[in-house]
Amino acid sequence: MQGAQQRALAGCAGALSGRGWPGVGPGSGVVGPRPPGPVRTPAPRRGGTARVDSDDERPMRVEHTGGDSFAINIRGHVINVDQPVSHGGDDTAATPTELFVASLASCVAFYARRFLARHNLPTEGLAVEATFEMGSRPARVSGIDVRLIVPEGVPAERREPLLAVATHCTVHNTLTAAPDVSITLVDTASDQPD
Repeated sequence: MQGAQQRALAGCAGALSGRGWPGVGPGSGVVGPRPPGPVRTPAPRRGGTARVDSDDERPMRVEHTGGDSFAINIRGHVINVDQPVSHGGDDTAATPTELFVASLASCVAFYARRFLARHNLPTEGLAVEATFEMGSRPARVSGIDVRLIVPEGVPAERREPLLAVATHCTVHNTLTAAPDVSITLVDTASDQPD
């Protein structure tokens, strides 16, 4: 893990531990050496955010593997996507839309677990379930229901704060304050390494 991704993950951990959003430097919560080269401060974006990418990091890459299947490479981790047979795929993996909803559910689960651990509360039995509805014109996820299953032994006075933390996970925040998204075309020849 390098650079901006490391700082972003440390920021999430810092926010969950009550330390705030650390930067880079002593006491920041960032582990490992600083990336080589000059220290660059990313340009601020809408809402005071900073871009999480740099020259020393690989972008997420999605490659066609046949039919409606694709392999997604994220920092060396590969996730596959496909479509159900009823939609022309081979149903070898989840759909991109299912991964989108799963991203929200797993982010809620991560924030909930960190909250419980920070307060020395039980985590065994913690689970999150999610369902979603599709909308049309344009095709989109029009509704998501997320259920946070609370482990036994979590006292009543911790349930509301747990829900508050879980509903402010990074993915949920992104859905409630939509990011700017740009999609550009790039020729295959320009995609080759130098």
